[in-house]
Amino acid sequence: MSKSVLIIGGSSQIAQAIAYESIKAGVLVSIISRQTRPDNFSKDQLLHWFQDELQTQLSSQQQIGLALEYQPDTIFICNGVLHDAKAMPEKTLLQLDSELLAQRFHSNVTVPAHYLRALYRYLIKTPKVKVLVLSAKVGSITDNALGGWYSYRMTKAALNMLVKNLSIEVARMNKTASIVTIHPGTTDTPLSEPFQKNLPEGQLQTPEQTAKRLLNVGANLRPNKTGKLLNWDASELPF
Repeated sequence: MSKSVLIIGGSSQIAQAIAYESIKAGVLVSIISRQTRPDNFSKDQLLHWFQDELQTQLSSQQQIGLALEYQPDTIFICNGVLHDAKAMPEKTLLQLDSELLAQRFHSNVTVPAHYLRALYRYLIKTPKVKVLVLSAKVGSITDNALGGWYSYRMTKAALNMLVKNLSIEVARMNKTASIVTIHPGTTDTPLSEPFQKNLPEGQLQTPEQTAKRLLNVGANLRPNKTGKLLNWDASELPF
């Protein structure tokens, strides 16, 4: 079991559920979020909250520096956007907008890249460190049989490549590190809410259920999986 967990992108329901489950287990939790600490989080001595409102390379570096004082052995990166008030996922290439694509790339790739860059020196020197970056099965090129969702699919595929590249580089200096992307499964959050209507029974999970799954994958993650895209049950998904 982890002794100290760092959760980046802490305003999402999955991230907060990971934090709750970890604190219940007596694990020290550090959270980095663009948002301020929500009222529903008690002033628990096991929880440390760091606000990164700007999410620039410099601000991310500064907040990571503060969070690393608690020496996390497991790190979750939960940043990402599927849809917002500006747009839903594209059904056809004719709906693809270059400005929106740039925004999605920033949220889904650039922001995680800033944090991974800030973590770099920690990752190459910390024994048995684990990093789980939340991605999506729809980011798998091989598994794509439906098309659509252009900006989300493209940016998640790019995120998978970012993590794959980093895993190779870190392994040259720290063979005990495990760095993966992971599909959390369909979770009952605002991200999936517009797409829940026709889901098979039992597929939709609560944030608490998803958090337990992800923590279990993290607890059992080993270096032989580094660089992989994993499903919520730790099985490997194709790139």
